[in-house]
Amino acid sequence: MSRIYEALQKAESERKATQGSQQTIPNGLRSEAAVAEYEIPVGQRPDLTREREFEVEAPEILSPYAAPALDLNNVPRHTWTPNYTQLPSLQERGPAVEQFRSLRSRIHELRDIHPLKSILVSSGLPQEGKSFVAANLAVSLARHKNSKVLLIDGDMRRYTLHQLLGCQPHPGLADYLAGKAEMIEVMQRAEDAPALGKQGAAILPNLTFIAGGNGGDKAADLSGNPRFGELIRAASPYFDWIIVDSSPVLPVSDAVNLARSCDGVLLVARGGVTKFPVAQRAQSELKASNILGFVLNAIEQAPQVGTYYGYDAEKEE
Repeated sequence: MSRIYEALQKAESERKATQGSQQTIPNGLRSEAAVAEYEIPVGQRPDLTREREFEVEAPEILSPYAAPALDLNNVPRHTWTPNYTQLPSLQERGPAVEQFRSLRSRIHELRDIHPLKSILVSSGLPQEGKSFVAANLAVSLARHKNSKVLLIDGDMRRYTLHQLLGCQPHPGLADYLAGKAEMIEVMQRAEDAPALGKQGAAILPNLTFIAGGNGGDKAADLSGNPRFGELIRAASPYFDWIIVDSSPVLPVSDAVNLARSCDGVLLVARGGVTKFPVAQRAQSELKASNILGFVLNAIEQAPQVGTYYGYDAEKEE
């Protein structure tokens, strides 16, 4: 009699002794004696302990990004002293006001074609007026139908927007990107004060500002931090527009990094100063982004449209 038959008999005897406490599997191969005949060599046995490891409860998979709730009423308020010379959009009438209203209209037209909320403003080289354009575009958007606008100074090397608004430069974007401050902590709004004047008191409450902070030599690394994209996504539901001023695109890579998180890019060229090859190179550096167009800044003779055909520029749209 073969060993297999003996093993089967022993297995049957053990099954009857336990009074059927175990269910018989096909061919009666149940007992250790029967299985021993077909025992796999030790080096080829499956690691059953590893299979058991996968039977434990799987850990909870968290969302890659959970936007924190933002209450604009909790944004810190400070006294602002705007530079009205550098912010002509705060005025009620004048050629500069109309030019930024025209730019605002073009932006609205583009949004009718494609989704557009966050706009990065840059230039090829320094001193072409990108910060001037970014600040006045934000103010012009804020005064249109009480739109809520977030203005971000993304030029963490030479941040100047706080000088135009007359507010504190710290804490700012660099502090947030470095993980030293939360989003609500780097935001600021203007106090409702008579010192703002008739224009500012009616417009600046719709404007929320994030200063540049001081990125210094780390600005390039900070601009590539994914926290900037998180900031844009978290703030987007609470604002109608997000305007980001950035460093010039040719000397440093900061603008290219920040542009990846924005819906569109607006390039600024200075009349009589910016060379055509510079504008071409700036456009080429941002070819992976949605370039909305160029703004020609500081032209010598702006069109006088304030009183054209009796149009009263004081009447706001």
